[in-house]
Amino acid sequence: MSFDVQKIRADFPILNLQVYGKQLVYLDNGATTQKPQCVIDVESEYYKTLNSNIHRGIHFLSGKSTIAYEEARKTVKEFINAEHSHEIIFTHGTTESINLVAFSFGEKYIHAGDEIIVSEMEHHSNIVPWQMLCERKNAVLKVIPFDDNGELILDEFKKLLSDKTKFVSVSHVSNTLGTVNPVEEIINITKTYNPEIAVLIDGAQSIQHIAIDVQKLNCDFFVFSGHKIYSPTGIGILYGKEKLLNAIPPYQGGGDMIKNVSFAGTTWADLPFKFEAGTVNFTGAIAMSRAIKYINQIGIDNIAAHEHLLLTYATDKLKEVNHLHIYGQAKNKSCVISFLLNKVHPYDVGMILDKLGIAVRTGTHCTEPIMQHFGIVGTVRASFALYNTVEEIDYLVQSMKKVETMFF
Repeated sequence: MSFDVQKIRADFPILNLQVYGKQLVYLDNGATTQKPQCVIDVESEYYKTLNSNIHRGIHFLSGKSTIAYEEARKTVKEFINAEHSHEIIFTHGTTESINLVAFSFGEKYIHAGDEIIVSEMEHHSNIVPWQMLCERKNAVLKVIPFDDNGELILDEFKKLLSDKTKFVSVSHVSNTLGTVNPVEEIINITKTYNPEIAVLIDGAQSIQHIAIDVQKLNCDFFVFSGHKIYSPTGIGILYGKEKLLNAIPPYQGGGDMIKNVSFAGTTWADLPFKFEAGTVNFTGAIAMSRAIKYINQIGIDNIAAHEHLLLTYATDKLKEVNHLHIYGQAKNKSCVISFLLNKVHPYDVGMILDKLGIAVRTGTHCTEPIMQHFGIVGTVRASFALYNTVEEIDYLVQSMKKVETMFF
């Protein structure tokens, strides 16, 4: 289909909201995306007509619910081109997915003195679980630095690889700098050095913007959250290669992840249920499936082209604002712009923009090492999505010029 941004905007009821008497301009999509009416309707309709726990009953509603849930798994499998549906694990989100891998892979394969590599631009959720693992196992965490443009220094990454390296975990797109990291090259470098080193790609900020093919990437794990991709909160994905998922122990114990239980011992269920303990967010999974179908109808490449236009336009227009500095000048960027107005605190800027109806994110964005790199306390972050417009960017720039006159 052709890309009609006004038609798309009509699918998102919240975009009609007025904030302090101003039309809402929602530029906080890196934190969470808004939900189209079709996704809202699917979740609402499920509770009205189908609500029943999955995998736990032979009655009509349970059977229908189970079918819808497993169809959602197939939808995700096709969306990221996994080889098997049972390589798709439903979790609560990116953070749980990373913690799952850090615990389960760590219990099986990480020992004292082993090394894990992350990057300097990671979200805290892709730093802290590995720090916790290193503390448990007396392992070593190493960090890939980035330059002042916000690009990873791959020559330094190559120097970090050693016979002790067991795991590499990097973000596909930086939630703060917008950098699209060369993950395929990072995976190739890693696997050429040692095919046994496992690689996780954090796709929380790429899944909604970039076509993903996990088989082409050859990553061992890929994770993302539903709420970043126009679906509800509390649902996420862990993709893992079948061989590795079979090899590592479960993260949590409980119902549905077991084959047999006795006080003499317990055996685990087959994939994917081995990692889906208890009552999962099956309604969220079904709604996520609808969101993915919505994206497929528009076309991820059409979305990417529109968002690239927004990024280029916003970057050029914001340069008109005196005293404004953009952090993150990578050649390959996604639609995120982090900036500061000289030494004005980002919270002050964000509060004024809020009164003008513009929703942006302010602070460290759960990336304190990035702030430490630049010696700043935080940034203002504007992040765009498929429903944002050039007119909204014009209003942001006009508003920033007003803010500038208030401080200088």
